[in-house]
Order: sequence, then structure tokens, then C-alpha cells
Amino acid sequence: MNSQYAIETFSLTKVFPDWWGRAKVIAVDNLDLKIKKNEVYGLLGPNGSGKTTTIKMLLSLLYPTKGKAIVLGGQSSDTAVSSKIGYLPEESYLYKYLSARETLDFYGRLFGLPSQVRKTRIDALLDMVGLSAVARRPVGTFSKGMARRIGLAQALINDPELLILDEPTSGLDPLGTRQIKDLIIKLAERGKTILLCSHLLADVEDVCDRIAILYGGKIQCQGHVSELLVQTGKKQITTENLSDDAMQKIRKIIESECSSYDITVPMEKLESFFIDIVNKAQSDKLKTSGAISTTALVDFLAENGHAVLENLVEGTGRNQTQTETEMVKQTSSETAEDKSLLENLTKAAQVEKVETRPGKALEPVASSPQEQIDKQLLDSLTKDESDSTEKDGPKKDA
Repeated sequence: MNSQYAIETFSLTKVFPDWWGRAKVIAVDNLDLKIKKNEVYGLLGPNGSGKTTTIKMLLSLLYPTKGKAIVLGGQSSDTAVSSKIGYLPEESYLYKYLSARETLDFYGRLFGLPSQVRKTRIDALLDMVGLSAVARRPVGTFSKGMARRIGLAQALINDPELLILDEPTSGLDPLGTRQIKDLIIKLAERGKTILLCSHLLADVEDVCDRIAILYGGKIQCQGHVSELLVQTGKKQITTENLSDDAMQKIRKIIESECSSYDITVPMEKLESFFIDIVNKAQSDKLKTSGAISTTALVDFLAENGHAVLENLVEGTGRNQTQTETEMVKQTSSETAEDKSLLENLTKAAQVEKVETRPGKALEPVASSPQEQIDKQLLDSLTKDESDSTEKDGPKKDA
């Protein structure tokens, strides 16, 4: 192995089999990685792209299906090599009943550090991560951000040559994030090699020298951050404040209007560059064991949801039209019946209608022939009864 590399992998592959031993998930696929000493290297990728699996194989926590990894000139399973490595996992697994000071002392003992060295380093690390005031509190009472801080201090207790950080700023506030990034830069200045995994691309852009973007367990792109993000074919001019008149003439007389100016090449944001790489990998239909972008799924739902909505609206319109037609027919039938009934009632009212005149008795008006016959019969019966009463005379009490 070339001594300039702190980490070098050769066709590193990890396949997770199913219960029958058949290949089920290819987490890492023929990974060739070269990380130089004294550089900050960013390993990026969406969830399930193989980042954490790669780290675990570098630390000999997982055995590769094929290929090999050389770390600091040897195998990380060798204690001589592992003693030079500091590791901060994505989730810090700490003994919650130990205090921050006791936690660091415990890990210092695991590395075989002398008592005085442990004490000096513990004080320095607690002060560095801002936990000196709570050094005697049980870590089980710490927030996630505080747990990340003590986890970082634990990763540095052995003063490692290689520092592997998996999501180091997860759960930290902006100030803590800035402190961690400044610390990473200072550690690199001290000659340490740092492998950084993070989903916070702005943090990676600020501290990393080189990056690699994984998708489907393969490197899709790698190189220096400045080289990957540069936008060729464009120029950017930065000047001092110019007058409105100078802005109109800037293309011709910038040198005569401004004593100092700088022409640079514009840089693309790492976030947009990262998304473009992942989108390209997905558009090429590359296999991955992790989650994929939900953009296509959203588009599918939006399109079909619109069609379903149109069908529902159209169906509702048809049903509503049909219902309204039936209601109109029913209303028309009921209106015809009501009209006939109204005509009959009107006729009856006309038959029963009487006319009131001064000094005259009420007389029927517009009687039908049948009604006239009935009236004559009623008058005859009434007359017979009246005649009988007059003939017999009034009855007397006995």
C-alpha cells in the first residue's frame, strides 16, 4: 500500500443474504476508495446507499463478502491499528448511569491510558465540547445534542490518527454545529485524517477537501469539492460598490471606475450538485437497497389523482343531471295534477259562490241542472213538512 493513503479499499463488497443464504441486498458493490492522510474526506449518499456499511467494514465490525480494506497500513482488527482510530457512530451508545467524566475515564482505561494522562485529556475534552459544567451529571439525562458532544469527546480520548465521524452534527444547535466544524478543521491542521459522513451538505462543503457520492453501493462521483462544484463557461466579477452610471458602463470601463476587482468562477452549491448526481443515478435505474426519491411517486399520484377526481366530478355531474331530469319530470306530473285539482276546486267554488246584494236574500248563482232538480226536491219536502205542521196545529203538553 502507498503510504500516502490512510484508507484504501479494493473491490470492497458486502452482500446481505436471506435466510437460505441467497444474495438479497447488495449494500456495497466493488468499492475502490482512496483517502489520503491529513485530509477531510466526505462520504455522501442518500439513506441506504452503503455509507454506514462501508464504515463498519473499515472498522472490522462487518466482514466483507469480497475485497479488502487497508486502514493505516494494516487491518483495523489489529489492536495496534484500532488504537489509532477514533469513531463516533450515528447513535451514541453510552452507559446512562455514568457521568460525563466517568464515561471518558472508562474509555480511557480501555485504551490503557495512564491515570494522569486520562485526567488531563478528560478535562481538556470536556472543556472543548462545552460540558465542563455538567461533567458530573449522568449522561442518561443529556439531550441528544449533549450526547453527541460527549460522544465526540469519547472518539478523541485516544488522540487518534484517523477519526471517523458518522453524522457528527446531528442534534446539535447552530452554535454547536459551528464549533464541531471548526474543530474538524483544526484537527486536520494537526495532521489527522477525518472521514466524515453527513446528510448536512452545507457542513460537508465547509470542511471537506474531497468527497464521494454513493448510490446503490457504488461511487457515482468523487473529487475535490472546488472542482466538482465549479460552473465552467461562466465568469463572476466582484467589485467595490459602483455608481449607477458606472453600472451602465461596467462592461467597458470597469478598470477605470474601480481600482480593485476580482474575477472568479462561480460555484454551485453542494446540495444541488448532490441532488443532481442522485437524480441521475435514479434516472439510470441503478439498483439501491435504500430509499429512493419520492418525486416520481408524487407526480404519479398527482396525475392519477387528477384523473380520478375528473371521473368523480363527471360521474357526479351525470348523476346530478339524471336526478334533476327525474325531479323535473316528477315536478311536471305533480304540477299537472295540482293544476287539475285547482281547476276542480275553482269550479266547485264557482258553484258555491254567492252574490250579496242590498235588500235581497242570498240566491245561488250559476246552478247546474242537477243542482236545480235537487233544490226543487228539497223545497218540496220542506213545503210538505210545513203544510203538515199548519194542519195539525201546535202540540200541547198532556
